[in-house]
Amino acid sequence: MFSQVALLAGTRPEAIKVAPVALALADHPAMRPLIVHSGQHEGMVGQALEPFGLAPDVEIPVERHRGSQSELVAALLPALDDMLVQRRPAALVVQGDTSTTVAGALAAFWRGVPVVHLEAGLRTGNLDLPFPEEGNRQMISRIASLHLAPTPAAAEALRHESPPRSRISVTGNTVVDAVQYIADADLPPRNSELAALEREPSVRRGRLMLVTVHRRESWGAPLDRVLTGVLDIVRRYDDLYVVLPTHPNPAVAAQVNRLLRGHPRVFVTKPLDYPDLIRVLRRADLVLTDSGGIQEEAPTFGVPVLVAREVTERLEAVHAGCAWLVGTSMRRIVVEADRLLHASYRFPVENNPYGDGKAGLRVVDELEMLLDPGAEPDGAGYPNDVAASA
Repeated sequence: MFSQVALLAGTRPEAIKVAPVALALADHPAMRPLIVHSGQHEGMVGQALEPFGLAPDVEIPVERHRGSQSELVAALLPALDDMLVQRRPAALVVQGDTSTTVAGALAAFWRGVPVVHLEAGLRTGNLDLPFPEEGNRQMISRIASLHLAPTPAAAEALRHESPPRSRISVTGNTVVDAVQYIADADLPPRNSELAALEREPSVRRGRLMLVTVHRRESWGAPLDRVLTGVLDIVRRYDDLYVVLPTHPNPAVAAQVNRLLRGHPRVFVTKPLDYPDLIRVLRRADLVLTDSGGIQEEAPTFGVPVLVAREVTERLEAVHAGCAWLVGTSMRRIVVEADRLLHASYRFPVENNPYGDGKAGLRVVDELEMLLDPGAEPDGAGYPNDVAASA
């Protein structure tokens, strides 16, 4: 008889980061994954799981009319409660800091199901930056039974807060597992615009800059400054090409199109599937982003990252010399991009602060010990013996 471990995902990043855990659980002698799609981003979770050979086992139909967080959580809580009663998982794994994560943690806590927080301990210390993510993850830490920190710094932040249930373990970030899996698969491009771009001889000879910008706090004037900086950079380097996947939000897309579309070396594409995004990232010489995920993914390929935010909860990349905080200042963006492009800078991949691609196995070890306190880990361990459980 197998124990089911429910893995909850409602957004593409959540799906990507739970995928390695699902793969590691698939052949376990006592546990099996139950992938639950909350419906927060309809269609995105299945699309993100497909390259890993996975699919949701449970999909929660959520009707959204206003698009507010309260509307989403109000719909999710009873649906998740029903799922917990019907499926009776031994534990619920929630990832990160979205509305899905908060709703899942609450529903499980109220039902007495152990809450396992994947990617626990990220902090800026400012409830407004990023909003509402910082508040979400701090709330989850108060009710989680197991905190799976991606880095020693995240674990230390949790220990400093002394959560009521203080079982904390450093596993590495499962996104490194996911990136390596997708890179090894080396799938051909699905996006027709990207495929055409790769066939261009001048692009193949030149350098590439990946730009992803979407955060709510950057909409309006800050995003205009970032995009103006991108335009300035590309004008400075005749061999530089920019790939900017558009965000589904129409306001963001309108700003991008107004400022960048039409430049011969700026390619504003449709949103990219994860394998296509990783394909561009591997090839990139520089990244400008306000995405948390790309800050974690880029070190696997040694790509330097300019972070278009004033603060980041992922300071490990900054301290390691892979990322630089530039905010939304056009001048700072241009100065740092110029420095990195001029030096053709690459980050030493062996120094990846987010792990070695074995996080999924460590997560399974921790689940074993949570559900069976007498279990022994398989010895995967964390690099350099920095992992610790409290």
